[in-house]
Amino acid sequence: MEARYAIRKRQLLDECQVSPEIFEHVIPRLYSFMKPFVTIFQGQVGDQHAKTYVCGLLSNLERKNVESIAYRFDHSRLPLQAFIGWEEWDDEPLRLALRHQVKTHLGQGDGVLVCDPSGFPQSGRQSVGVARQWCGRLGKVDNCQVAMYLGYVSRKGHTLVDQRLFLPKEWTKDKARLDKAGVPNAYRAYRTRHQLALEMLAKNGAGLPHGWMSGDDEMGRPYWFRRRLATWGERYLLAVPSNTALRDLETEPPE
Repeated sequence: MEARYAIRKRQLLDECQVSPEIFEHVIPRLYSFMKPFVTIFQGQVGDQHAKTYVCGLLSNLERKNVESIAYRFDHSRLPLQAFIGWEEWDDEPLRLALRHQVKTHLGQGDGVLVCDPSGFPQSGRQSVGVARQWCGRLGKVDNCQVAMYLGYVSRKGHTLVDQRLFLPKEWTKDKARLDKAGVPNAYRAYRTRHQLALEMLAKNGAGLPHGWMSGDDEMGRPYWFRRRLATWGERYLLAVPSNTALRDLETEPPE
């Protein structure tokens, strides 16, 4: 890991230190937060599986897969595996419930929508979208999955709103691999990270009061992306690489 990433990692870990009092009654508080989401499943079984899975993700398990989570809470693996892996349920109502909460509790007219990619290391080949690509958490190119995230920021707070998993071209060209991983047909076409960001903006932008769109230099690099935001009437503040060429539009372009 490069020195600058190691330094930043230590800073982030220091910021994660919290007092023990914060964890008092944490499970009841977590269930209270989850209530408007789990009721969407309209059944006690789905309700319990959702709570078990979320509690497992927040636990001290080293490997947070379905099997480990199920055994952590003394549950059978297969029912939880079915709920997460192959039972059909629509996640759109969950995203809609989250968007409504964000608008109600954090929404302000001058809020900011933030698009940012994030990678998470994976050691195998089976996880959807895994490939050798840039992983910001490691500060290098390595085997990982990458997702595009949409966040919302206002003076009242900040939170994640939506996400899209990025599929590299090596995945979208391999039908057998897509079939084996169970990737739905609607998500098999190759889409750049900027196209994924625009999808999330189109899905959530109208429902979240905001005055600005922001992102890092990866988001600000393509000219067409900035023009698309302008066409949609979005004010934006995007970083650009240090070697980006600029010119005055009111003067003649150079030869």
